[in-house]
Amino acid sequence: MRIVLDPGKEKRSINFIDNIPFSHVKDMNGNEIVLYMSLCVQNGNSEMRLASGIDDEVSTGKQPVIVWINGAGFRGCDKNLMAAEMMFLAEHGYALAFIDYRSSYQAKYPAQVEDCKTAVRFLRAHADKYNLDPERVGAIGRSAGGYLTAYLANNGEDHITDEWNGYSSKIKAAVDLFGPVDLAMFNDYSAKLIAQPGYRWSKMEQTHEGLLMGGDMKTLRERCEKASPDNYVSKNTCPIAIFHGDEDTIVPLENSEHYYQKLVEAGLEDQSMLYVIRHGGHGTRELFQNSVKEYIVQFFDKYLK
Repeated sequence: MRIVLDPGKEKRSINFIDNIPFSHVKDMNGNEIVLYMSLCVQNGNSEMRLASGIDDEVSTGKQPVIVWINGAGFRGCDKNLMAAEMMFLAEHGYALAFIDYRSSYQAKYPAQVEDCKTAVRFLRAHADKYNLDPERVGAIGRSAGGYLTAYLANNGEDHITDEWNGYSSKIKAAVDLFGPVDLAMFNDYSAKLIAQPGYRWSKMEQTHEGLLMGGDMKTLRERCEKASPDNYVSKNTCPIAIFHGDEDTIVPLENSEHYYQKLVEAGLEDQSMLYVIRHGGHGTRELFQNSVKEYIVQFFDKYLK
C-alpha cells in the first residue's frame, strides 16, 4: 500500500547534545569532578548537515534557554532523568540545559548552588555556539532542584566561582516544583519524623538536609535558616511560579506557602504565582499532567519570550 502524506513542516527539529563539560570542581577529598550538561535545542537538521553539508531549516534566531535542575534529595541522580518529561518546553521553542551538580555525598552546601550558577554562566559564554539568547535565561527544578532554582531566582552575588568569569549568573524567570525552599522548616519537619518509631532515618545527619549541610548537627537548624533562599528574597528576585501538591508528605505544602508569603511581603506578588495541585504528592503524576505543563509554558512565555 502506497500512501502520500503532506504533513507540512510546522514542527521544528529538536537536537539532543549530551555530555557537554561545563565545570571542573573538587569533592570533599580534593578529587576533581567534571560536571556535564545536556542541551536540547532547535538548531536545525543536524543529521542532514553531517550527511550532506546542507540544512533544510531556516534559523528562527537565538532561543531562550531554560536550565533544568533535578532533585533526588541533593543525593545525586542522572542529569537526563526527567529529559523526556520536560521535552514539552523544547517543543514550545525553548532550549533546555539538563545539568549536573555535586551531590551531598561529594560536597556540602553551598557547592550545589555554585554549580548551578556556573552552568548559567557557561550557557552565556557559549550562547553563540548553541544559538542561545544570553538575555533570556530561566530555570526550573523539582524538589531539591526547586530549592536550587529558588536560589538562582534571587539573583544574588553570593556563591559565584571564577569559572566563566565575566558572565552573569542571573536569570529572568524561574519555576519551583515543590522545593524545600524554607530549609529550616524542612529541618523541623524531619526532626518530628525522626522522633516517630520506624521512620526511615534515626539521626539528623542521615536526612537530606543533614547530609547536605554536614558539620555539627547541634547547629544544623541555624545553618539551614541561613541557607534558605526564601530569606534572601529582594527586589532582584526574578518572577517565579511555584507548583506544589496538597498531599505532599515529603516536602509539605506549608513550605511553599511560606515561601510565597515571603515573596508577597517583599512586594513581588504581581510576578509570583503559587499553584496548589489537588491530590498531588511529591512529584506524583498530577504535577506533570499536560494541563499543569500549559501553565508552566504560559509563565515562561510571559517572561522569556
